[in-house]
Amino acid sequence: MRNIRLTLEYDGTDYSGWQIQREGRTVQGVLEAALASMTRAPTRVRGAGRTDAGVHARGQVANFRTECHVPPVGFHRGLNAILPRGLALLEAAEVDESFDARRHARGKRYTYRVWNHETRTPSEERTTWHVRAPLDVDAINAAAQPLLGEHDFRAFRAADQRESTVRLMRRIEATRRGSVVIIEVEATAFLKHMVRILVGTLVAAGRREITSDDVAVILASRDRTRAGLTAPPQGLCLSEVYY
Repeated sequence: MRNIRLTLEYDGTDYSGWQIQREGRTVQGVLEAALASMTRAPTRVRGAGRTDAGVHARGQVANFRTECHVPPVGFHRGLNAILPRGLALLEAAEVDESFDARRHARGKRYTYRVWNHETRTPSEERTTWHVRAPLDVDAINAAAQPLLGEHDFRAFRAADQRESTVRLMRRIEATRRGSVVIIEVEATAFLKHMVRILVGTLVAAGRREITSDDVAVILASRDRTRAGLTAPPQGLCLSEVYY
């Protein structure tokens, strides 16, 4: 039995997220169907991150086990020939049997893009959140400082999550490129909707509605109702998974 590691890029707009479900088109479902057609056997794929509906990826990592003798370059070429537009395999490699894309991940980096202009732009609508009010990038970076380090991020997670809420936040940085504000977030792992809630909170700081002191209070409160709104999914992209 061979273990194949895949690195994927996708536009999540037309998918109901990564994880396969009873209803809805998912990245995992489309990928597994393509692999089954190549290997002539049911194939289960395990992804490093379960991106939500509408969320994109440039560095999603997954792995699957197979008895098929197709070499990695064959999977690379073959999958890209049959996968639909908006989903592509960047790399395929044979790895040790013990490798698990989700369990062995040591960190992830997400990128969130905000179109910060009075007028919306159709060319950016699938990959940005349109925020009309001017955003102060320095204020965003200042407000992010209390979030760095190891904390209980219960205030920044979906209410239905039951797992431990302690995470190590390694980096949060906002930059501006013209009308696009880019917020990069790197941590050991993330809770459900965590990045989108962090972004919604930091955008409030960028509007000068809250300060870094307010963010520290929100973090300490462990109360989701005190944090900002959940930013829409289309601005979010899983950029890299670290091992």
